[in-house]
Amino acid sequence: MGNYKFILSGGGTGGHIYPAIAIANELKERYPDAKLLFVGASDRMEMDKVPQAGYKIEGLWISGIQRKLSLKNLIFPFKLIASLLRSRKILKTFKPDVVIGTGGFASGPLLKVATAKKIPSLIQEQNSFPGITNRLLAKKVDKICVAYEGLERFFPKDKLKLTGNPIRKDLLELQNNSIEAKDTFKLRHNKHTLLVLGGSLGARRINQLIEHNIEFFEDQNVQVIWQCGKLYYDQYKIYSKLDHIQVHAFLNQMEMAYGAADVIISRAGAISVSEMCVVGKPVIFVPSPNVAEDHQTKNAKAIEEKNAAILIIEKDLDAKFQDEFSELISNDNRRLELSSNIKKLAHTNATNEIVDEIEKLLEKA
Repeated sequence: MGNYKFILSGGGTGGHIYPAIAIANELKERYPDAKLLFVGASDRMEMDKVPQAGYKIEGLWISGIQRKLSLKNLIFPFKLIASLLRSRKILKTFKPDVVIGTGGFASGPLLKVATAKKIPSLIQEQNSFPGITNRLLAKKVDKICVAYEGLERFFPKDKLKLTGNPIRKDLLELQNNSIEAKDTFKLRHNKHTLLVLGGSLGARRINQLIEHNIEFFEDQNVQVIWQCGKLYYDQYKIYSKLDHIQVHAFLNQMEMAYGAADVIISRAGAISVSEMCVVGKPVIFVPSPNVAEDHQTKNAKAIEEKNAAILIIEKDLDAKFQDEFSELISNDNRRLELSSNIKKLAHTNATNEIVDEIEKLLEKA
């Protein structure tokens, strides 16, 4: 019996969409005849990313509650009612065996209706501090897969399963092929390499930091692979003329970029943090302060507390960055220590373990 039906719901940001796609791919591998449907927010990036991954998606007219007083909050109740009604219709028509939520406001209405109908349900929480949607759903769902320890503060303990976050398959197969990787980027082998990641759109404050320190990196004998994001590429591409700087809008060969890196500067979104644990390179996290409930700082702190990464908040960059960086780049033992500690936190089997939990729900259904 492989003719199961699954609905996956989540979105708003890549951090909610990519785990859902990874889970879908594993379900498809185990149950080739299964039918899968995604449900997301009709005006967000999942409407593009999910069909690109080969799956059908239905959109809900929903958005998050704004943190400050806003006109958008006045229409929120109407959006919520419309989304609950649409979710009811989707569930009635599609008749899923299990519903899976990966967080973000898009998954709220669908999971709420599914749990009221007693459809087996599982949510996956990527962050060390859960989002509001998953906190609201926790009492009703059957299983909660988490990426960090200590979440019984927010969720019923008997429902929790520590799995880690789903990771892209190409990263799990990452070899430490630094010679080939450096050759791919035409880098010098007698210099340390810094990889700078700000996400696909880019991170303004990180980009400003790199621009401000271009001469400093040269003094430190450091070459830089700088992924500045497509929003900023025109502004910064001129620096590619320099011998020690390469500017990219985005990196197609991510596994090679990781292989070439001696140190990484990254945001601290949940999926980025999980990838860094698998990659196992020394990393300086610069969390985005513009994220709901300051998730990124909490994610990075959870790693820093285990002496597995360096955390510098944006407002401290000017005061702390150069000292922290030069100490790290000149100290082989410190880099090895961070590298070894962060690797211990990697969950390389997360997607399989999450789908194992979904299988258990199928058996009960």
